[in-house]
Amino acid sequence: MIKSIFATMQGYDLDLLRYLQVLIEEESVSRAARRLKVSEPAMSRHLAKLRVAFADPILVQSGRRMSASAFAAGILDRVQELVRAADSLIETRALANLVNMAPTFTIRANDLVVASLALPLLQALKKECPRCELVWAPEIDDPASDPLRHGLVDLYIGATDVMKPEIRRQTLFRDQMQGVVRKDHPILAAPITPQTMVQYDYISVSRRGRAQGPIDWVLRNQYGLTRRIAMVVPNYHCMVESVKDSDLILPLPSIVIDHISMTALGLAAFEFPLPLPFINAFQAWHPRRDTDPVHRWLRETLFRVSRQVLGPFTQ
Repeated sequence: MIKSIFATMQGYDLDLLRYLQVLIEEESVSRAARRLKVSEPAMSRHLAKLRVAFADPILVQSGRRMSASAFAAGILDRVQELVRAADSLIETRALANLVNMAPTFTIRANDLVVASLALPLLQALKKECPRCELVWAPEIDDPASDPLRHGLVDLYIGATDVMKPEIRRQTLFRDQMQGVVRKDHPILAAPITPQTMVQYDYISVSRRGRAQGPIDWVLRNQYGLTRRIAMVVPNYHCMVESVKDSDLILPLPSIVIDHISMTALGLAAFEFPLPLPFINAFQAWHPRRDTDPVHRWLRETLFRVSRQVLGPFTQ
């Protein structure tokens, strides 16, 4: 069957085969056009060429929408196999030339991710691509999907739920919040309960200036309690060295606590006695970068480094 597809496609390039794959997968000219970043008229012309080449409509009207013809649905697996095989050849050639490349990768992430992964990731990338450059862009208030859509960043690392549906994502690590206090803080003198938690003032971390979050929701909804927020700071690291001089409690993700010298800073950490949700952090990218071999190498390297630095997580 693969040979017959090649014979049918004689005189047409690989791009047309890729158009065939995406048209069958999306069952829509407009969605296929958006995915491959071409105009709808151009995609309609490609569909017309494919209909002539295969003597089949490929997409047929089904009520108010299009659907793949029986022939098109039947060849999808083989078409995908052909495109993957061709991409692997291109990828092999591209990756073999990494040593001569000088790409700049831009990743948007918050300060805790940068502190934990920036140096290990750079070291891993430079082993295969010595001339690469890594730019860490700060998080902003705009929707996280926009810089990916507009090509301003290559990857986003975070845990936001506000992400456009077409954006691809892969979980990198799972984390939970802990409380950080000075090492002789009075809260440590007895078992910590939701009731003892709310006896002290807290520092809240939010780049948008929001005081409340999951800790407050669980305290209020499950225990009828309210904690006092004395200060809101924009990032996770700005108060780490200062909290030892107060009775304030600073909630921090475990990956921050694991990468700072708690003893040297005169700090201690405790687990919140609350059923807090996990923080599921992921890397995200726009689907147009799916088959870019260098971008795929970047994603795979980041995934591997995050496992090495932060450890595996349980699904």
